[in-house]
Amino acid sequence: MRAVLYAVWVLFVLAAAFSLVRVVRQRRRHEQRTAGWPRTTAVVTGSRAGWTSGVGSTTRNRRFWPTYRFTDPSGTTCTGESQVSDVNAPEPGDVLEVAYDPRNPAESFVVSSQERTAIGCLIPFFVVFSAALLWFVAHFPLP
Repeated sequence: MRAVLYAVWVLFVLAAAFSLVRVVRQRRRHEQRTAGWPRTTAVVTGSRAGWTSGVGSTTRNRRFWPTYRFTDPSGTTCTGESQVSDVNAPEPGDVLEVAYDPRNPAESFVVSSQERTAIGCLIPFFVVFSAALLWFVAHFPLP
């Protein structure tokens, strides 16, 4: 029976590691792709409201994705929607920093450290959680 618990633990650790590596690689590719893009300030024009998925035992939360407008150096006005959501609705007129593709200014992203911070918190959490699960499996009383 204990072998089954160890097997489940190994599967959990492998799945968590695979997921974290995948997210880190995607984030790194995104950062490399946009590293040379110029940055500018954009003005919030409104927001799109939505709900979090409420997966598992979490409750659904209302989130807001700011929409914004900026002007590139050639004078073209471009609009976009943030990929980063917030709990509070942004006020029209607020300022965001965006990076945009100089070849296609319509492709832009809000410059934010929230994703990097979340990934930086998830990695130690899964390490500690995996260690706690291993301890639990090793000391779980079996009949």
